[in-house]
Amino acid sequence: MKPEFDTSAARAAIFNRIRAAQRRPATATAEELAAVEDYLARHPQGPRPAIEGDLRIRFRAMSERMSSTVDEVAHLADAPVAVARYLAAQGLAPRAVIWPTLASLDWAGAGVEVEARPPRRDESQGADLVGITGCFCALAETGTLVLACGPQAHASTHLLPETHIAVLPASRIVHGMEDAFALLRDERGGDGMLPRTLNMVSGPSRTADIEMTLVLGAHGPYRVHIVLATED
Repeated sequence: MKPEFDTSAARAAIFNRIRAAQRRPATATAEELAAVEDYLARHPQGPRPAIEGDLRIRFRAMSERMSSTVDEVAHLADAPVAVARYLAAQGLAPRAVIWPTLASLDWAGAGVEVEARPPRRDESQGADLVGITGCFCALAETGTLVLACGPQAHASTHLLPETHIAVLPASRIVHGMEDAFALLRDERGGDGMLPRTLNMVSGPSRTADIEMTLVLGAHGPYRVHIVLATED
């Protein structure tokens, strides 16, 4: 992420001013964190639908129900070949912008030209038609991808290009939204920094505002393809 778009320092300064006005230390104390955990523990979750069997199977079925397409590979290292295969099947050029977190995969070996940067939408500058992202986790209940933005995970990568390809380890599939937020608190809460934006993607962008006619891609990608690494 370019420095001018990195808001973590500004956000930290705002929080520090708020805590100073409350006569609290700059960072949360162990007692404050324990109080938060106690509050969450004492407020049980509401009724939730039961999911029987493999979360991966449920996630795939619900994703396809939401008009996403899904391809399964054994490992994340196999994702570039799967992406190349998908782009060829769609008649798309083997070229994409990607999250920097995925740059170490062998894209060149698969014949896919990638750039680890935010996408361009301006046609005069050469709009990027394909964006490839990772996922923080995914929801088996609804077939939803959960994407947490950050310096190495640009939010625009899955919003601006016409085609969004998400690379997802099966081990990151959780039951539902409550589990996703619990995982977020566990991995990025405490002394860490929660993401500025958390986006939940359930299939391609769609609208039926005009005469109840369903249109894909009205406010974002009209293709969502998921490469699911079953053994990672």
